[in-house]
Amino acid sequence: MSALLSEEDATGKAKEVYDEIRAAFGMVPNFFKAQAAVDPEWLALNWQREKLIMLAEGALDRKTKELLAMAISLVNGCEYCSLAHEGVALMTGASQEEVNEAKKVVELFASFNAIADSLQVPCDIRPPAAA
Repeated sequence: MSALLSEEDATGKAKEVYDEIRAAFGMVPNFFKAQAAVDPEWLALNWQREKLIMLAEGALDRKTKELLAMAISLVNGCEYCSLAHEGVALMTGASQEEVNEAKKVVELFASFNAIADSLQVPCDIRPPAAA
């Protein structure tokens, strides 16, 4: 199990980032505490990425981003991230039905991807070429 830098032991850059994370989430998740224990600068880099991609306004709403993060985490087999993003998806407006349907899509396409790859199916449906 990874070492975690507790909030009480955080100083300098780690404390500064923890304060931002706590303001955004109401807590400092263990995911960030583990990074801080390794390297506070690495924590700061990944927190910046989180803010720019997951927390910033964009073309996708937060609920959709969280459902995508949950789906990718399920595919990658990351229990921590799949559970965390399922919880945040529910907190940001996803219904249990939406979470369950997203899980069905993950399962379906894990299977379909395996079929397409094993049969080496040539792709005949592509997005329009960018201008």
